[in-house]
Amino acid sequence: MKRFSITFVSNIFVNQLNRIPDIPFQSQGKALGIEFLNLKELFTRMREAPNHDPKKPHRIKFNALLLVTKGEGMHQIDLQDYSIQAGDVLKIAKGQVHAFQGDLNYEGVLIVFTEDYVLQYFSQSSLAIISHFYNYHIAAPIVKDCSFNTTFIRGISEEMNRELSETQQNIIAKLLELHLLKLERLSQDTVIHKTNMKYYSVFVQFQHLVYEKYKETRNVKDYADIMRISTKHLNTIVQQITLNTAKTFIDQFVMLEIKRMIRTTEQSLKEVAFELGFDEVTNFSKFFKKHSGVSPKVYKSQD
Repeated sequence: MKRFSITFVSNIFVNQLNRIPDIPFQSQGKALGIEFLNLKELFTRMREAPNHDPKKPHRIKFNALLLVTKGEGMHQIDLQDYSIQAGDVLKIAKGQVHAFQGDLNYEGVLIVFTEDYVLQYFSQSSLAIISHFYNYHIAAPIVKDCSFNTTFIRGISEEMNRELSETQQNIIAKLLELHLLKLERLSQDTVIHKTNMKYYSVFVQFQHLVYEKYKETRNVKDYADIMRISTKHLNTIVQQITLNTAKTFIDQFVMLEIKRMIRTTEQSLKEVAFELGFDEVTNFSKFFKKHSGVSPKVYKSQD
């Protein structure tokens, strides 16, 4: 794996007290839009970098796939700890906050790739399925007992060590595309049924709008108006995909952002409230308690 660079790590764990670091995709490799990293080497570099803490939460601006081949450990995704062992795969989607946990003694690979890479190299017929696989609102982040990981790692490693050409780029992309499709098939509880497949692209549009505008509005009608559909139709679509209403989806996303900020920054609750679009701290506290059962002050004290 000598061709694979991990110098991007120097820019990952930025010391920011007041917000979660946003980590852009940076690769020193020749393959555009994708990076293949040996975990053993990556962890060694992390330990030798005193100014970087891999256990601090950071938000990625690309997709990641962590494949464990030996040992066991822990990894945190969106404030939840996941136990991982040989044969497991963790998928971390663009926009998620994650952090390495524990002693980092397990082995495997980390593959990171951009949305542009997927759009450029993956077939149209695969895009919706893989988008669904990475949709963390409706699919669990861990896939257990993947017997085909070793074959995939060997194959993509061999291809990435060759002289890269446009043909080689396509071969690498197809290997990754096939592996992601096989992982989706293994995740039987995340199969897209034919009955809701037609709704999925509209749901993704709604999801992206929530990401962009949740600080401005939590009103379902506002999103429906932007999408030029009725609130009833939007609710039908969201319920088909998530089994929850559009309002529930919005509120759950806002709650996750609040918890992320409370747990990972030194901002006051008032600052968190205003940054996330609440006009009054009392409204912020009422919203949080309604959806969590405790006040934000109590939640913060539990950290």
